Amino acid sequence: MATLDDVRALIDSGGHQAVVSATRADGSIQSSVVVAGVAQHPVTGEHVIAFTTPATSVKLRFLRARPAATVVFQSGRRWASVEGTADLIGYADPFDGVGAEDLRLLLRHAFTAAGGSHDDWAAYDQAMAEQRRSAVLVRPSRIVAM
Repeated sequence: MATLDDVRALIDSGGHQAVVSATRADGSIQSSVVVAGVAQHPVTGEHVIAFTTPATSVKLRFLRARPAATVVFQSGRRWASVEGTADLIGYADPFDGVGAEDLRLLLRHAFTAAGGSHDDWAAYDQAMAEQRRSAVLVRPSRIVAM
């Protein structure tokens, strides 16, 4: 079975773009492109797939109702799929053990894990608050890499 180290190696060779899939109420699948990476969960300490999303995103609404998610990365002919349960931590998604300062740092951590950088972190923090962003942390239950 593949590991997050395999996923990290694929990301390093092909970038952070991924497709995330969630389940609609009718059982059909909704997929969208995100920029994601491997990060550490702020409460459990385990490594997860992390990305951020604004409060208005459809994927966030679906993940709130049904937290199962699949994230797929691709580099050339190689790909990796991470299936698991999504923990949502954000301005509209409180999470036990994560306070306001922890959330601010988590959103930065998810952003940098996804390959992002910023010249003005105060402006970044303000934008995250204005967009009421949430971090989506997918705790792996199955990883396949080819």
